[in-house]
Amino acid sequence: MSGSPAPARRAADRAGIGIGVALLVFAAALFGSLCLGSAPIAPGKVLAALGSRIVPGLGADPIAVTIVWELRLARSLVAAVAGAALGCSGAVLQGLFRNPLADPYALGVSSGASLGAVGALALRIASPVASVGAVQALSFVGALAAAAIVWSVARMGHSRAPTVSLLLAGAAIGSFLGAVVSLIVTFDQRDLQRVFFWLLGGFGGKSWPDLFAAIPGAVVSIVLALALARPLDIMGAGEEAASSLGLDVGRTRALAVSSSALGAAAAVSAGGVIGFVGLLGPHLARLLVGSGHRKLIPASAATGAALLMIADAAARSVAAPLELPVGIVTALVGAPLFLRLLIRRGPAGVEA
Repeated sequence: MSGSPAPARRAADRAGIGIGVALLVFAAALFGSLCLGSAPIAPGKVLAALGSRIVPGLGADPIAVTIVWELRLARSLVAAVAGAALGCSGAVLQGLFRNPLADPYALGVSSGASLGAVGALALRIASPVASVGAVQALSFVGALAAAAIVWSVARMGHSRAPTVSLLLAGAAIGSFLGAVVSLIVTFDQRDLQRVFFWLLGGFGGKSWPDLFAAIPGAVVSIVLALALARPLDIMGAGEEAASSLGLDVGRTRALAVSSSALGAAAAVSAGGVIGFVGLLGPHLARLLVGSGHRKLIPASAATGAALLMIADAAARSVAAPLELPVGIVTALVGAPLFLRLLIRRGPAGVEA
């Protein structure tokens, strides 16, 4: 018994270092995203441009100030908010399902968001809120509606929705909604390029109003995820064991689904459908801080945000002046990296 505190202290130290590393990676990704683009800017000029709004008279290049503050900073922060929401959603779902392959879009959220956005484009719907576009608003509503339908279907015939039923309902309803999206696109091709770019994800043209619109849903999702840290740790022992320990499994499952759906909806409405961030972010965070959700959830937010900012910087840089959809970049990089993690670590090393 006397030697037991030492491993716990080492684990806590490792988690603290891991959180620090994740935050450093986040800061480096944010700064790098301000430097990179179709017109690269030297790091010194970026620092001067950032400081010019805080300390006037630094002699910053006015062109660099305009690019950094008016074009790149808001866009990078929108990507960071979306990535953080996806990272937290992935960590929550992987903990809930005890499955390292669980993804924020497993609940049909992406298909619901796609239907809302494509419907807004096809019907030329105008947004009643000046700061939020109709595409973003209806994609957010569609995502939450799809998650609610999945939850309702999974509950049918059960006093509590089993996790397996949630996954199966999500797959079925997601496929159905995806077919409806394809049908709309087939009959209405007026905004085909915009539709496909949105379905592949991207942050081109994002500005400060887009950031302010994305923050509330993401923040609520992350706060809910943090509140679920201890229940998710208990759920790791299995639902029956968790119930015997006094945990309200049904309530925990409902809150976890709500948190992940809200985060994924916020991310999709901000930047379109972007894969692998919510899947890969928690795995990278787990390598840094371990599997305890109290550290894993904030670390997943940081790694998810960093991944998406890096992907966005690459999307606007590698083929400049052409801008690639961010979803293509995350898929091309994320799929091989995730497979490499699976091969190196093995199933036991990546379990939630």
